Amino acid sequence: MTQNKFLPYLALAMGIIALSLSAMFVRWSDAPGPITGFYRLLISTILFFLFFLQRQQKLEPIEIRWIWFPLCAGLFTAFDFAFWNTSVKYTSAANATLLGNTSPLWVALAALFFLKEKLRGTFWLGLAFALAGAVLIVGTDFFKHPTLGLGDLMASTAAIFYASYQLITQRGRVHIDPFRYTWLVGVSATIAMFIMNLVLGNSFTGYNSQTWIIFFATAIISQMIGYLSITYALGHLPASVVSPTLIGQPILTTLLAIPLLGEFPSRIQWLGSAIALSGIYIVNQSHIQSQQETPNA
Repeated sequence: MTQNKFLPYLALAMGIIALSLSAMFVRWSDAPGPITGFYRLLISTILFFLFFLQRQQKLEPIEIRWIWFPLCAGLFTAFDFAFWNTSVKYTSAANATLLGNTSPLWVALAALFFLKEKLRGTFWLGLAFALAGAVLIVGTDFFKHPTLGLGDLMASTAAIFYASYQLITQRGRVHIDPFRYTWLVGVSATIAMFIMNLVLGNSFTGYNSQTWIIFFATAIISQMIGYLSITYALGHLPASVVSPTLIGQPILTTLLAIPLLGEFPSRIQWLGSAIALSGIYIVNQSHIQSQQETPNA
């Protein structure tokens, strides 16, 4: 039982580490945000397909009625990538990270009103702490420039699509294993992002070698490792717990920015990290207590 609980949280931690590098890959890439997102999806989907060719005979067929879960999740992922990657070009990284990580609020509200999940008072306390900590970490620039511009609106919209992905994946993972689920999400999202880039008129070629290396790096690290880990976790933990825990992503991004980007966090950001981590702990403790009270749920 302990191992069954340990593995989802370990996968969640791995996912946070992998996804924390996403913003840096976008910054380092000399390409439009939607193009970086497209190649991140395309390359990872191809690599996943090669992996499945070796295991296909060992896997049970997926019932057609469950296919719509990963296909819809892929569409949400495509819009999430397109809006968030583009938002970085129009607003500060701080604003984009802050507003892009408000998905826990949308997940909690959807879980409460649509999925009828019972959320304890301590959950809302933990969520408030987690979001407050995230504001302190990446919100310095937001307080200096509080007017919501185009980039800020894009990042906020991306958070809604990310929350939608988490909620539908929580349901879909009940019926589909994490590997094939992640691959089907990638197929759907790749096609959607290809169409988006055509509409936007973005070029698919003409990028330097460093940018192509970044395309492969973000595909393997952020998409394959990151999303596969999160998908596995969502198969064992509710989205209302996974989503607030993912606030650890901007915290880790702040820490990694010290050696990788030469950006040193302020005292307020360190304080925010402590507050956000406290909130994450409270949220997960609330979930554990709810399970103990309703063991058959």
